[in-house]
Amino acid sequence: MPKFRIRQHVNPLSRKFQKSIALPDWNKIYTTSDNPFHLDIGCARGGFLLQMAQLQSEKNFLGIEIRESLVTSANQKRDELGLSNLHYLFGNINTSATTLLESLPTNSLHYITIQFPDPWFKQKHKKRRVVQPLLVNTLVDYLVTDGMVFLQSDIEEVAIEMGDRFSAHPLLVRQHSETWLDTNPLPIATERELYVLSDGKPVYRVLFKKSY
Repeated sequence: MPKFRIRQHVNPLSRKFQKSIALPDWNKIYTTSDNPFHLDIGCARGGFLLQMAQLQSEKNFLGIEIRESLVTSANQKRDELGLSNLHYLFGNINTSATTLLESLPTNSLHYITIQFPDPWFKQKHKKRRVVQPLLVNTLVDYLVTDGMVFLQSDIEEVAIEMGDRFSAHPLLVRQHSETWLDTNPLPIATERELYVLSDGKPVYRVLFKKSY
């Protein structure tokens, strides 16, 4: 079981995190830049994507994380393994979503994951949560038809809010009749998911597909 200790909270609304993300030339990052993209928002140490990129070499993986030191470390591990279908970006997705997604090859965003985001429990801090209505609309605009959105949290309130905000989009269809998805549809679990499950606690999961 991996050691789990992340949650050094940073305020995404502070001035430091209002700057646009510095975007690279994707052709210099990815061997095949027009492969399907999987975007992981709040990728933390990046271990989930590191394993996914090795398992699914036909896809490109992109993580965005607001804690710069974690991004630096994740890209170093990527370089050590010589992976050319993976990259990590430092920044705030809520200030740069349109700029970031416009920069990707057209119709390349196939999968979006938001897993165990910072919960921000206090009422006055809930506006700091990553899943805001404007972000949902932007993500779905750039997601391809039949593209997937997978959300999970160990905090039921956070999972309900995320699920409700994505459910409100008319082009997204929940892929399960029950409130929560019992199992993770992806072949790799995050460190947080493994930690929560090992502690005997529930994980609340929702899966959507974009459909016209």
